[in-house]
Amino acid sequence: MNIQFPERFTWGAATAAYQVEGAAFEDGKGKSIWDVFSHVPGNIEDDATGDVACDQYHRYPEDIKLMQELNLQVYRFSVSWPRIYPEGTGVVNSKGLDHYDRLVDALLDAGIDPWITLYHWDLPQALHERGGWPNRDIADWFTDYALTMAERLGDRVKHWMTMNEAWVCSYFGYRDGNMAPGIKDHKQALAASYHFNLAHGRAYNAMKAMNPNLKVGITHATQQHRPLDGKPESLALAEFLWQENNGVFMEPIFSGSYPEAIIDRYPESIPVITDADLIEMNNYDFVGLQYYCDNLIRDGKLVAEKLPEFEYTEMGWPVTPDGFYNNIMEYVRRYKPKELAITENGMALDDEVDAEGRVRDVRRQKYIKAHLESVHRAIQDGAPLTGYFAWSFMDNYEWACGYRPRFGLIHTDYATQTRTIKDSGRMFAEIIRNTGW
Repeated sequence: MNIQFPERFTWGAATAAYQVEGAAFEDGKGKSIWDVFSHVPGNIEDDATGDVACDQYHRYPEDIKLMQELNLQVYRFSVSWPRIYPEGTGVVNSKGLDHYDRLVDALLDAGIDPWITLYHWDLPQALHERGGWPNRDIADWFTDYALTMAERLGDRVKHWMTMNEAWVCSYFGYRDGNMAPGIKDHKQALAASYHFNLAHGRAYNAMKAMNPNLKVGITHATQQHRPLDGKPESLALAEFLWQENNGVFMEPIFSGSYPEAIIDRYPESIPVITDADLIEMNNYDFVGLQYYCDNLIRDGKLVAEKLPEFEYTEMGWPVTPDGFYNNIMEYVRRYKPKELAITENGMALDDEVDAEGRVRDVRRQKYIKAHLESVHRAIQDGAPLTGYFAWSFMDNYEWACGYRPRFGLIHTDYATQTRTIKDSGRMFAEIIRNTGW
């Protein structure tokens, strides 16, 4: 199969601060909700924490050289909010700003374009203690932080993402309690979802007013739910889950309202969108879509067991590249976005370095190519896709799963911090070099 992407298509890989930086308590950094949550016994597999992670805070020059070997055009990373504002607001930590200054300059010197995510889940613990995302004041706290970063780095960084996967933060953090901050309250979860949108919009407006040349977007986890039968209850559940996982965050931005199915299900919990808030929310330059798999439905219920007709990843997720195409096109059909980028896509495997010093991750190579075929097909069918970012640049701390799942193009030996480019990373480098295969 001959797959060729547009010449201006952007190729990159992504990480997040808490997952790779380490240096959790160095150079004036404050505590985040993950610094606290991960230290509670039983919250994380093997009680793992991100205290050291991949030590990228200290080792970024080495990692940038590896990015060059992978032919990466872009590195998407997040800023640690408590590294900039240890108390969430107030006094800026100059050592934190200096670190990201050096990182951005080093990337640019290496010919790699930095794309910054402002919030990838590590809320300052001090702001959680003041109400966190369910507190409306967070829209202003976040905007002040966003402006601080844009003022410092906006002369060199063009692409900014305000939030990463707000539905994960809202539902897993505030509804299910299995991720930081560990709260189980559906009303707080929906309040958080509202304030994620409000904070995004308010920060967008402030950043664009300061520098109109910035491109400011937001990323969303694309949750496609696939009925395996045509039963009405299966189709109804698929639509409801689309609206709960996608519509709650996308509809206020694109249409100014919450989905009717969500209003009907949770009439007392849905925040009221005011006209003033809507003006702030309904702004973006691009949307980052993040996809890993379809969630399967049968007989009106989510399928919990593994089905023999599907391959599964180390996370227990089915491999569904055809669902990736369908998901992209469903977003285009429903929301008609101006510009899309795939800001995360990847496969967790139990990778090991063999006796010859190689990681022969054949399944990940097939996964990447199959999903890129779906991206290519979507572009041909009119999706405004402009880039693809592999998740992730390197094996790292995978939140509640600790260090077990390995998503990286680069293998990390956590005991020695040795990095080894996997066969999938070599393949990805060739795809970028040739703009396809």
